[in-house]
This record gives sequence, C-alpha cells and structure tokens, in this order.
Amino acid sequence: MKLLVIDTATEACSCALYLDGEIQDRYVIAPRQHTSLILPMADELLAEAGLKPTQLEGIAFGCGPGSFTGLRIACGVVQGIAFAADIPVAPISSLAALAQATYTKYGAVKVLAAIDARMHEVYWGRYKIDDKDIMRCESKEIVCAPNDISLPSEGQWYGVGTGWATYAENLKAKLGKMVQDYQGKTYPQASAMIPLALAAFQEGKIVSAEDALPVYLRNKVVQTRS
Repeated sequence: MKLLVIDTATEACSCALYLDGEIQDRYVIAPRQHTSLILPMADELLAEAGLKPTQLEGIAFGCGPGSFTGLRIACGVVQGIAFAADIPVAPISSLAALAQATYTKYGAVKVLAAIDARMHEVYWGRYKIDDKDIMRCESKEIVCAPNDISLPSEGQWYGVGTGWATYAENLKAKLGKMVQDYQGKTYPQASAMIPLALAAFQEGKIVSAEDALPVYLRNKVVQTRS
C-alpha cells in the first residue's frame, strides 16, 4: 500500500510515507511553524519515493484531540490532497498514536495517554494492545481535570504524553501503584500512526475527504467577545 500520514496536532510536526512495507518520515518539534513545514515535508517524501499524490492509495492524519489550530492545519492539508488525488482518508486519534508508539518503543501493553489540554485539563485515553498488535481504546476519550480522569482496570499501566509532563504528581496520586512508569516529553508522531492507519483501511474505518474532520473533545474551543 502507498500511504501518506501527517500530524500537526501538538507542538510536533511530522509526516510519514508508507510504501509497501517501507517507512520514511520527517519529524520536528516546531510550535507555530506547522503551516510552513508540513507541505514541504510531504512533498519531499513523495519526491524521494518518485511518487505523485495521485499515486497514493490513501492518506491518514492525526485528527486530535490536540491544538485547535494544528488540527485545522492537518485537516485542510489532508482534504486538499485527498480531493485532488481522489483517495480515502483514515482519521487517527492523537492519543492512540501515543499509545501505539509506547507499545512499539517500550513494549507496554496497557497505556494511559494524556495530552496537556491547557486550562488545567488533559485529553485522556486508556489503551490496550490487541492480538494484532494494535492499540485499542478501552473507554471513551475525554477532556477533564487531572484529578477527574477515568480510572483504568486493575494491573500495571504505562503513562505517556505531555499531560504526564505537566500533571505527573496529580495523575500518580490518583492512580497510585497502577502506574508502572511514564514518559512525559512525548508527542504524537506520523510514523507511529502507520499501524493504526493500515488497520483502519483494513477494517473500513475510512472517510471521504469532505468527512475528514478534527476531533476536539472540548466543546468550547474558541472564546469570542460579544
């Protein structure tokens, strides 16, 4: 399969190309630079592989939760490419991407993914590995105060994401001995989304370009003055 994946949901900006089992990627921590970086990343990967967007069989993106601006950037880029190339889209959870990367890197089979949502809240999701080595959400992803997180089932869990960097003490106090370890300075990455994206395509969990939309979790993402 020829699959392009992009993510701009957090401070990290990344793009990955999956080409029949081979992966090439670009990744950089660059807050507020995603607009100028993501398309050149994609163009460079496609050029190196000798591919045109119309030769892609699909595209995937980190649909959130995450930064409002970052999610809109990813959504706009993906919709543009998908419309032009007439290819389907796989929206991938940013929290699931963190969990999948944690399994790949540390072998953790139970992961508590948390992204700092600002406003003294975290985006929160509980994930377990399945028999196909894909992280599956154990419960609905939520946004809440660190002290209000949904508790996992028994056992040892591995924490990951910027929510752990900001609110480690709160989360550990709430979870107690269930926390095996955690990595706080970790962001979603396009290359980690590839297994999730391939599974989405195999399972038919794909959408058209016009239905490739961000997932904010927080209802009020923009405050305006009346």
